[in-house]
Amino acid sequence: MAGRRPTMSDIARRVGVSRVAVSYALNGRPGVSEDLRERVREVAEELGFTAHRAAVALHGAAADVVGLVLRRTSAALRSEVFRRQFIAGLQMELSARGFGLALQFVEDVGEEIAVYRRWHAERRVDGVILCDLRVDDPRLPAVRELGLPAVVAGGSGELTGMANLSTDEHAGAAKVAGLLAALGHRRVARVSGPADLAHTAARTAALDAVLDAGAPFGPIPTTAADYTGEAAATATRRLLSGRDRPTAIVYDNDLMALAGLGVAAEMHVSVPAEVSILAWEDSPLCQLVHPALTVLQRNVTDYGMRTARLLFELLDGGPPRSVRYGNAVLVVRDSTGPAPTERSSHRR
Repeated sequence: MAGRRPTMSDIARRVGVSRVAVSYALNGRPGVSEDLRERVREVAEELGFTAHRAAVALHGAAADVVGLVLRRTSAALRSEVFRRQFIAGLQMELSARGFGLALQFVEDVGEEIAVYRRWHAERRVDGVILCDLRVDDPRLPAVRELGLPAVVAGGSGELTGMANLSTDEHAGAAKVAGLLAALGHRRVARVSGPADLAHTAARTAALDAVLDAGAPFGPIPTTAADYTGEAAATATRRLLSGRDRPTAIVYDNDLMALAGLGVAAEMHVSVPAEVSILAWEDSPLCQLVHPALTVLQRNVTDYGMRTARLLFELLDGGPPRSVRYGNAVLVVRDSTGPAPTERSSHRR
């Protein structure tokens, strides 16, 4: 156990009982004998075990569980490589500390807030991770009112009473705009995520700032979608059917970019000879399609691990921190190329 905090699971293995029995013994709950309670306390002292202070103060006993609620179906998660990698990173860090993950899917924000209230009332979790922050998000005051330790994954700036791990969208925007400018593109369009997501707004602001700083093309018209292939396909057909269609399209995630690539093939628009396609996220499929997609690539698993570490800082009694995370790497593949000439860029 060198280099990490002893957990209830470590005590359980040493004593030869379940982790639940250890929790009961350490927290003075009925259900275990006095002999076992004493043995558990002795082993806890030998191992140097200490309960997470903030969680104990909040609940009276640590649950050793972190909560994550997602507003999507479990079926939809199968197509979201980013979210699966993020959860994998969370799980790696949580399991290293002897914690579990309570994952629940809901349909709307009211149901999500109700889950937090139930978890808090039943002492199910020690803290929560909030994803997909909205503009004026009602979850923030609700979680603050409950007093649940929380980390926002994808927040921006300081969030009162909460930690957050934001991505450096400005660095990514500069790489995207720099590549397209170098290739001679002047008509660039974007298919974004939902307009009410704070993440979408931050990316839009980052692109605007980069363009204002001297990119050779003007504002990038944005069509808001919902991260699904269906919405992206509809947006792409409209863009490629216009009189002055773009010579490059930037998609906010990999799934939408893959759908856009399919629509271009369907409409007999050559990629990248007539239109370049770029995805703001990567996945294995982006390398397998033809042409392979140019992407901004991030270590999403590491992003999930760092999110969990920020929550552990809160559970260990530390102050909430706002951290900017920037590890996006531009990977240029075959879906981007020089801008077509004016004649060839118009629909034949």
